Amino acid sequence: MSKRAERSGFAAPLRRLRNLAPGIAVATLALAALFTGLPQAQSANAQSDTGSAYSYTGVATCAGSTCHGRSEGNGEVVRQDEIATWQESSAVSGAHSRAYAVLGSPRGRQIAQSLGWDNATSRSECLGCHSTFVPASDRGPRFQTTDGVGCESCHGPAAGWIASHYKVGGTHTANIANGLTALDQPQARARVCLDCHYGSADQGQFVTHAMMAAGHPRISFELDLFSAFQQHHDVDADYLMRKRAPDNVQLWAVGQAEAVARATDLFARPELATQGVFPQFTFYDCHSCHRQITDGAQRRLTFETNPQRPIPFGQPPFNDENIIMLDAVAQALAPARADSFRSASRNFHDAMNEGRPQAQAAAMALRTEAARLSDALASRSYGGNDAFQVIATIGDRATSTRFTDYAGSAQAVMAVDTLLNALVTQGRITIGAAASIRTDINRAYQAVRTPESYRPAEFRSALGNAVGAIGRLQ
Repeated sequence: MSKRAERSGFAAPLRRLRNLAPGIAVATLALAALFTGLPQAQSANAQSDTGSAYSYTGVATCAGSTCHGRSEGNGEVVRQDEIATWQESSAVSGAHSRAYAVLGSPRGRQIAQSLGWDNATSRSECLGCHSTFVPASDRGPRFQTTDGVGCESCHGPAAGWIASHYKVGGTHTANIANGLTALDQPQARARVCLDCHYGSADQGQFVTHAMMAAGHPRISFELDLFSAFQQHHDVDADYLMRKRAPDNVQLWAVGQAEAVARATDLFARPELATQGVFPQFTFYDCHSCHRQITDGAQRRLTFETNPQRPIPFGQPPFNDENIIMLDAVAQALAPARADSFRSASRNFHDAMNEGRPQAQAAAMALRTEAARLSDALASRSYGGNDAFQVIATIGDRATSTRFTDYAGSAQAVMAVDTLLNALVTQGRITIGAAASIRTDINRAYQAVRTPESYRPAEFRSALGNAVGAIGRLQ
């Protein structure tokens, strides 16, 4: 267990998340090699040993003991043990450093073999998310693709901003002006994370149904919880001076909006929408098809009526896990946009029955509504009873009846869990009071432990009990 996860209060949800299906849990591999080296002053026109300009300096450039390479987090301004956190061998915080090694693991080799590839470590389809994947001309002398998902995958190519980054008296504003990605801004952070944790139109950042059929885990995303797992800084006085205080509810809400915007944007792209004569099943709810199949006289029903999915019996539904959550967000935190979003989401599901052009147009309309919600959620202030209101909305009958499939239910219990932690962090609920609710949250997690063992009725009962108990503490 990561010491940082323990400190942040996310140790309990981390343990539970590891018990979910592999697509949600994060696999662990051996510790990556320790990087060494001192930072070199760079500029946007940094020169490599061969004289050509490059943008990406590599993890080693950040790993000096006077920068981010200490073994203990005892720096005066920042912790300075960020590389050690990134490399933790048995913790989720080290998953990015292990990403490249996963490609050469038994599972990675099996996936490559099934897809007819020699190996996954040389495939751009994989390297786009399992490494900092950039052209050779952009790589500095210390850059190594084998580093996995390095610092610059998230923070942006460092050649332009590294000098101002460690300059005495340097500012966060100056770093951003020089190309640093503004990860303290929820929308910017969500979009960076979604590139791999949902997908993008860039090379190697889209997990196809064929990849999943070959053994790749199902993709799932929740910004606040994932941010906690990867956090390698302390929100101290210095952080607050340079950046604004993060808000867990805002991160979660904006993450949901950006996930819907990304999903519908990709779905509307012709090059990603189909796979031969079939639709690209990546976009659809896995559990709606992957259930037990029997030909006996006593069937096992594989479809539950969902009030916000106006689709005929047997039609595979679009995976609406983030749509359900964003609908709850809109009702609670952006009511002026709620009806428009709900209407657009119903129209999108309905258009699936009409044809590809209609579905594409409806997807773009839904994307517009999600983007408007993202802007509204990113610009509003947070506090008061926001978390209570969202939790109550997730648990009310209009929302809970939509938890008919595995993906949406897994998203819902992650939401209630992370929002409960936000209430504890805010001092609105005591640790002891939160602990008394864990039994029902654990029951809900157990009901979505795997798609094969998913039990909708039991899940709805457990989540409803947890939501009710949280509401009584308001």
